[in-house]
Amino acid sequence: MTLSLASLGSVAVQPPPYDPAGIAPGILHFGPGAFHRAHQADFIDRLLASDPRWGIVAVSLRSAGVTDALAAQQGLYTLTIRDAVPARRVIGAVRGWLGPGREDDVAHWLADPRIRLVSATVTEKGYCLDAEGRLDWSHPDIVHDLGAGQRPRSLVGWLALGLAVRRAAGVAPFAVLPCDNLPENGRRLAVAVIAFAARRDADLAAWIAGEARFANTMVDAITPASDDRLRAEATAFGDAVPVQREAFAQWVVEDVLPKHGPDLAAVGVAVSNDVAAFERMKLRILNGAHSSLAYLGLLRGRSSVAEAMADPALAEFVRALVVRDITACVGAPAGFDLPGYVESVFRRFGNPAIVHRLDQIAIDGSKKLPYRLIATLGIAARQGRPLHRLLLPIAGWMRWLQQQASAADVADPLAATLWAAARAETEAVPAFLAMPFLFDADTAAMPMVRAALATAWASTADRQSLEAALRRFADDTGFL
Repeated sequence: MTLSLASLGSVAVQPPPYDPAGIAPGILHFGPGAFHRAHQADFIDRLLASDPRWGIVAVSLRSAGVTDALAAQQGLYTLTIRDAVPARRVIGAVRGWLGPGREDDVAHWLADPRIRLVSATVTEKGYCLDAEGRLDWSHPDIVHDLGAGQRPRSLVGWLALGLAVRRAAGVAPFAVLPCDNLPENGRRLAVAVIAFAARRDADLAAWIAGEARFANTMVDAITPASDDRLRAEATAFGDAVPVQREAFAQWVVEDVLPKHGPDLAAVGVAVSNDVAAFERMKLRILNGAHSSLAYLGLLRGRSSVAEAMADPALAEFVRALVVRDITACVGAPAGFDLPGYVESVFRRFGNPAIVHRLDQIAIDGSKKLPYRLIATLGIAARQGRPLHRLLLPIAGWMRWLQQQASAADVADPLAATLWAAARAETEAVPAFLAMPFLFDADTAAMPMVRAALATAWASTADRQSLEAALRRFADDTGFL
């Protein structure tokens, strides 16, 4: 059996509260991976019962695996909520599926007036930005797209093309909703798309700047990769692309979308004029703690977040890092219960029903750590605050890189550079501090930063040294 519209009535899973066949397309989404299908598509799915205009057309630019499976299942798949009381239901929000080779269809949908939102989960790498956060003109996809006509490779190229076609046809621009963990993701993407468009047509760039809306967003839900257990469970329902996540899910969207857009607030989306505050809080507290657990946990032989939280020395250290260091350097939204949020984060980390692999969290460290930990480090250094806890997970990342057998084993766009620097051992600390895509020059030049990172690097040399550092730093006897 294959999950389909015809089989919905015969599978023992909660179906959508509407007829998926009656849903109209209103959103085009780039990057229909597990996170999008477990997070944004779930919010939209709950909206469709009252407003059927917002079906999702899913576009995968690199791989046909997910879109082919969705096509075979008529867009249906199952979402499993892993919590003390688990739940599972069918998501019917995806009503179109386009993989590689369907570029003409992607261009058609971008031009269609019914598409009023274009969203994306393409990871930080997918924005093709340089170390300063500007469009990287040397990126192979951007070089290609400047001469590609109707067949771009990048998100930026596709957005510029879609907006150009709509302008030429006299159709209102779609709003853009990037949903990746990148600070000011909407503003950064807008700047990149306008710059790209200006290389071709200054009038188009001016029109995009004046008419198109790019919303900053923040997304949060622990979404483990689909594993053997989930796939085995989903076999009974004929689902080849199931997804799973924790019960908690947060989506914050800047209040700039057109008034005729979807009523996202009706399904629990926080529509705010201060997305940056939510973003900083989540990136630095939750994601900063996640990366710390990942690199230090992997060095201690742990494989999942729950396992890492069951390690007393590691859990105590990361709690001290968050409570004493990170929260002191993050401005919470007005009226927000920051201590309560911190406690909710640690409850979520300890959820035994979620198997969130540390090696999954560890990928792309060069793109993640500047926002998750190094930004906080810079603030703490300028304020003269202790740095030892903030630098230990950064040193843990460096040590984890060193332990990989080759650069090919490092899942990072800068793998060769990072691996070679970490393998240098005695020169590793100055080499990493000299990397401008990680540390700003002022922070890297501070003697207290250089000394603290050297001590942290030495503290990760072996398991015994790391154990001692975790315990010493957690009880504040290891201040540098």
